[in-house]
Amino acid sequence: MIIVNLDVMMAKRKISLTKLLEESGMTRANVSNFKNQRAKASSFTTLDALCRILQCQPEDILEYREDYDLGKEE
Repeated sequence: MIIVNLDVMMAKRKISLTKLLEESGMTRANVSNFKNQRAKASSFTTLDALCRILQCQPEDILEYREDYDLGKEE
């Protein structure tokens, strides 16, 4: 399972959702789906924009966990 740590990176960079939306041009629904693990797929364009704005690497936002259950926090 791919885990999205976008909230963590936003907090580390002290960037609000409003600012992220303004700078990325993404819709609130698109970012919300991405943040909440509901996105079925994501483009490299989206990931590129997030990394550019947050000044981070893809692995700072995305994490792979083999045995992760979304209903259970570790």
